[in-house]
Amino acid sequence: MAHQAAFPTRLLARQMKGVPPFDFTTPAGEAALAAPDSVSWRVFKNPVSLFIGGITAVLLELAEPRVRSGVWDHTSFRTDPLPRMKRTGLAAMVTVYGARSKAEAMIAGVGRLHGRVAGTTPDGTAYRADDPELLDWVQATASYGFMQAYHRFVRPLSQDERDQFYAEAAPSARLYGAVGAPTSEAELEAQFQAMRPKLEPSAIVLEFLDIIARTKAAPFGLGWMQAMLVRAAVSTLPDWTQALLGLDNRGLRKGEAAVVRTLGRIADRIAISAAPPAQASVRMGRPADFLYR
Repeated sequence: MAHQAAFPTRLLARQMKGVPPFDFTTPAGEAALAAPDSVSWRVFKNPVSLFIGGITAVLLELAEPRVRSGVWDHTSFRTDPLPRMKRTGLAAMVTVYGARSKAEAMIAGVGRLHGRVAGTTPDGTAYRADDPELLDWVQATASYGFMQAYHRFVRPLSQDERDQFYAEAAPSARLYGAVGAPTSEAELEAQFQAMRPKLEPSAIVLEFLDIIARTKAAPFGLGWMQAMLVRAAVSTLPDWTQALLGLDNRGLRKGEAAVVRTLGRIADRIAISAAPPAQASVRMGRPADFLYR
């Protein structure tokens, strides 16, 4: 049975302070880009695995030099990371749980922003944020990070469920411009291998981890465990990526995986009425705790 409590609701309000409000309960009955019974709706409801998976995704993104330059040169991540992380988190929630009309409008706005971002990497390579190859990579890394974090630290997903998760992301990926994003785990592995020669280590990856370490960003009062959750994110990377980025010794320590799994499983049973998953369920005529039963 799912547990509902007021305390997490207050923590959520505090955590989302400074983020533009978004009503996931309207328009009543309007479908999202993913269905209520989708794997995506189950995976994205868990704040612990989302935090872990989000960091995993960024580490993979920063391994690609053009994406790395775009993030580091054109966002406020270095100077004001928390609002940036909150906005990114809200965009993910809107993409999965928001009414389709609202999600499409938000994604179109993101696309317009990407169209204005261009530059040159330190080695002189030109890039554009709306380059389909880079959009495909960002989509692939995000899907991998969120799915793998849930799979490892909340509930194991079957091969069919993992493939379904990637396939469910295709409609929103196309809206973002990621027309070649993977639609199965096999396609993801092929994309990873195709991109592998283009990935490289960078001091910025370590700088990113240092920024996360000193920024109070962990969900729902778990700041005391933030360092462990960051190590869980490193452990979620493919082994070859950990080696490539020089992160072999930054993963989970002995006994920590069990602690993270306990937290992830507890978080998966706590329905928060003010959170996007509960609000979206209500919009679709379901109980607020529909995803937590």
